Amino acid sequence: MAPEWLFLNHPITSKVDVYSYGVVMLEMITGWSPACDQSAELKGRLDRWVKEKMIAAGGKDDWNKEVVDVTVDGKYDTRKMEIPIKVALRCSEEDKDARPSMSKWWIHCYI
Repeated sequence: MAPEWLFLNHPITSKVDVYSYGVVMLEMITGWSPACDQSAELKGRLDRWVKEKMIAAGGKDDWNKEVVDVTVDGKYDTRKMEIPIKVALRCSEEDKDARPSMSKWWIHCYI
């Protein structure tokens, strides 16, 4: 659930939908599921874990290999995979005002 709705009891808005969209995208990309038993490394907020991996790579091109579901077995273009990961991270920002609107999310593919 979006932080503003969960902790602040704000009404459901389109920004909550954007947050959920981002989280679901990250779950699909990483293969992580909150319903499955995961390693301690993945417990907690998935978006933080992905950001930490991205930052730890220090600008290397292959950072997303640590993030993308291992069952994909490297059969993807790492440069192109950065786009949905970055969109998902923008959508799952903790601050609702930092998230794009649903009608503008695609613009963030090119940022």
